[in-house]
Amino acid sequence: MENKVKIKINNVEYLVNEGENILSFCKTKGIDIPALCYSEALKPYGACRLCIVDVKGGNVRQGITTSCTLTAGEGMEIVTDTEEIQNHRKILFQFYMAQAPESQTIRKLAAEYGVHETPFTKKIKVNDNLGNQCVLCGLCVRVCNDIIEKGVISYIGRGYYVKINSAYALPSDICLGCKACAEVCPTGAISFEDEGEIRVGHSWSETKIPLKQCSVCGEYYAPQPFNERTLHEMNPEIEEELRDMCPACRRKRMSKKQVAIKENRFSILNLK
Repeated sequence: MENKVKIKINNVEYLVNEGENILSFCKTKGIDIPALCYSEALKPYGACRLCIVDVKGGNVRQGITTSCTLTAGEGMEIVTDTEEIQNHRKILFQFYMAQAPESQTIRKLAAEYGVHETPFTKKIKVNDNLGNQCVLCGLCVRVCNDIIEKGVISYIGRGYYVKINSAYALPSDICLGCKACAEVCPTGAISFEDEGEIRVGHSWSETKIPLKQCSVCGEYYAPQPFNERTLHEMNPEIEEELRDMCPACRRKRMSKKQVAIKENRFSILNLK
């Protein structure tokens, strides 16, 4: 049984599970805290700093800290939106507007804090593989390494010139085409496109991944390497005749089987 503790957030008392993630809990309660680098699928590491809160009570270090790395403890008192926190976030948004000048997501979030322009130098790159929308939060790199376990992408360069791309900025021959990186990207910087029988990772040096074709309808429905890995890891294994079918055709085939089984049962019982 989980141990419950009492905490206060913005002077409202809550009963929560001890050790529960504060940012995640605030989201369930509709408490608005901006965050770019947080995903429940990955261990939080407080890279973007936007989710800072002020801790004023409990057996933890007092002061401003990231809520994504903060866990609930007895007597904890938290304030999520002080004037000091707002000022910190405004400066951070100015940095991010310079880092990702083409990101509409950043501009929208910044506008909520009254930030519409940045005093910092904008670095528009004509051939930027991420469309000048990347804030280097690292979620894409981490999901590819820690969840998908392929390590297709990583940080390239140093200092001002750091960016994220496939190894040596060349097309990858190990990418599964799963688009997990695009799913976790907070700014929509990562671009994939299905072109006929190929999925193209425009963001990752035009990496090309073959798509699997359905043996029934002929539609291309999933990246072939990712589909093969998924089928290999399924337990119990999928029936052989279904392995080369798209999800829609699989459902139709399985439905027909179920209907045939029921009709056969009715026939045996003379109920048809």
